[in-house]
Amino acid sequence: MNNSKKFIPVMLMPFKEDLSIDYDVLGQLVDFYLESGAGGLFANCLSSEMYQLSVDEMVDSVNYIVQRVNGRVPIVATGSFGETMVEQAENVKKIYSTGVSAIILISGLLAKEEDSEEIFRKNVYELLDLTGDIPVGFYECPVPYKRIISPELLGELVATGRVKYHKDTCLDIANVRQKIANTQTEPSFGLYDAYMVHAVESLKAGSAGLSCIQGNYFPELVVWLCDNYADQGKQAEVAKVQEFFATNMDVMHDTYPASAKYILGQRGLDIGLSCRNGSVLPNKETEKQLDLLRQDFENLAHKIDLVSVR
Repeated sequence: MNNSKKFIPVMLMPFKEDLSIDYDVLGQLVDFYLESGAGGLFANCLSSEMYQLSVDEMVDSVNYIVQRVNGRVPIVATGSFGETMVEQAENVKKIYSTGVSAIILISGLLAKEEDSEEIFRKNVYELLDLTGDIPVGFYECPVPYKRIISPELLGELVATGRVKYHKDTCLDIANVRQKIANTQTEPSFGLYDAYMVHAVESLKAGSAGLSCIQGNYFPELVVWLCDNYADQGKQAEVAKVQEFFATNMDVMHDTYPASAKYILGQRGLDIGLSCRNGSVLPNKETEKQLDLLRQDFENLAHKIDLVSVR
C-alpha cells in the first residue's frame, strides 16, 4: 500500500580513525538510505555530530551529499549556528548555498532555556527577516536543551509560508495531533515525528512521515511502516513492527551513534565506530545486545516478508 508518508533519515557522519570525515563511506550511506526507500535526507543534524563539526566541514559535507543525491530526493540541513541572529543568518545562507531544499533551525539555539516563548518568537522572526525567502524548518533538538514549540506558535509560523518542515520530539501524541491540526492550511508543510513509540498513531493523525534515529539501524523497516501503517490487511504485522521499535528503544539510544555505526558495519557498510562526540561501545556485552537486536530485526523482516537491503 503506497502513500505519501516519507521516512527522512537523520544522517550519520562517518569518521576515519583520525576523526576526519570519511567521504567514501558518506557516499555509501547516502546510497544505503536511498536504496532503503528514504523519501528525503536530513543532513548536518545531531546524528551527524553537528556540534563537533566546523562550519566549513558542515558546508563541505552537505555539498557532497547534495551532489551525491543529484536531485533524487529533497535534502534539508541544519544551519542556525552562531551566538547572534546575524551570525546564524550568515550560516543559514552558507549552508543553503549548497542546494538543499530548506534549512533547519534548532529551537534550542534560538533562545536561552529560561527565555519565554515570546522571546523565542521574536528571535525567529528576526532570523526570518535576515534570511530573505530561504525555506526553513524546525527541529526540537535535545541539545543544548529541548525547546518544544507550542502548536499555536508553530501554526502561526507555518502560516508565513516560509516553514516547510518540522521534526517533532515532544513525545506527546496529543501535542503532535494539535500541531498537525494547526498547520493543515499550508500544503507544502510537513511534520515528521521522531518518537517511534507512537509512530503509527502519529502517521494516522496526519504526520508527513517519520524522522528517527532507529532508521540509522534499519531504515527499510521504517519505510515499511510508512508504507503499510494504514493497510487494514496488515495490522497484525504493523503492530509487530511498532512493538519492535518500542521494545528496543533503550538499546538503540544508550550508546548511539556508535551503536548504529556498529550495526551498519555488521550489515556490510565500511563504516567504523569512530565518533567525535565521545560515543563508544563500552564492552563486549553491548556488542552482544546489538547482535541480538540485529537478529530480532532479521526475524521480524522474515515475518512481514520484508526483503532487507543488506
